[in-house]
Amino acid sequence: MLDRKKRYLQIAFNSDLSSVEDILPNIEENERILIEAGTPFIKKEGMAGIERISQLWDGIIVADIKTSDGAIEEVNMVKDAGADAATVLGSAPVETLNLFIAECKKLEIYSMIDMIGMDEPLKIIRQLKFPPDVVILHKGRDEESTKGKIIEYKNVNKIRSKYNVLISAAGGVDLKEARSAIFNGANIVVANIVSEGKSWTGINESEDVAEMAKQFLDTIE
Repeated sequence: MLDRKKRYLQIAFNSDLSSVEDILPNIEENERILIEAGTPFIKKEGMAGIERISQLWDGIIVADIKTSDGAIEEVNMVKDAGADAATVLGSAPVETLNLFIAECKKLEIYSMIDMIGMDEPLKIIRQLKFPPDVVILHKGRDEESTKGKIIEYKNVNKIRSKYNVLISAAGGVDLKEARSAIFNGANIVVANIVSEGKSWTGINESEDVAEMAKQFLDTIE
């Protein structure tokens, strides 16, 4: 059960199953660590990839499926594969968002709306029958190289003033950004496992990921 009084680290795997099998068993299980099956990982490994993560991790598993349509079917797929949370795009039709949240509630998994590319997340939430469990403020991977692009923390208080939801910060999160996210009111920080040769910001897979996870937890305490 996610606790609004605690701060969480979400570690996102975006490569392939071999990366998960090499790294994940070394990460000490902690109620404040969520493991994400990232979008590229799911596209490559499918539901079998989520199932494998669920065999290696007893804590919360996030399926970053970024649903844009077919909400009921997609929520059921990841639930059956072992996910405890799933994501939907804030840019999806309001019908999709409502169906997604309702199905997550029915199946008792966390609903997360990814606001990537959305300038005014609050306007999107206001259209919904019920708010999600988590709102993700997301600076996209392709946006990391654009100077001046930031995670829009100004939306935290706007959302919190109206809805009792958790806020997740994603996109180019290192230890410095994690501190900033928590300072600005985020509950969850998402750190990507970055493959060798990639320029994205996160935790390089060549590092001691288990030790880096501990540093993140200490930083966001």
